[in-house]
Amino acid sequence: MSHSRIMSLIMSDIQKAMALLISTFDKYSGKEGDKNTLSKEELKDLLQNEFGEMLCKSNDKAAIDRIFNDLDRDKSNSVDFGEFVRMVCCLTEMCHEYFVSRK
Repeated sequence: MSHSRIMSLIMSDIQKAMALLISTFDKYSGKEGDKNTLSKEELKDLLQNEFGEMLCKSNDKAAIDRIFNDLDRDKSNSVDFGEFVRMVCCLTEMCHEYFVSRK
């Protein structure tokens, strides 16, 4: 059994979720430029592939621009891991509220 398989058996669900967030960010941030941040194009790819229509129409440039500008709090013209995680946390809260209200 591989080391990563053994580790995934040992990790809690929360730890697995954290590892998935990190690996997903790294998968997209490493495509161009700084491997520690997402460019607008990398963010667009991530949103299209990982969130689908949950956030916006993937071909809606204005929506992608708004999301990018909202995430880029430090106005560095890129989205760092902290900014990305804040988006995931907000979306998770919204989903939780939605499902709680439907009970």
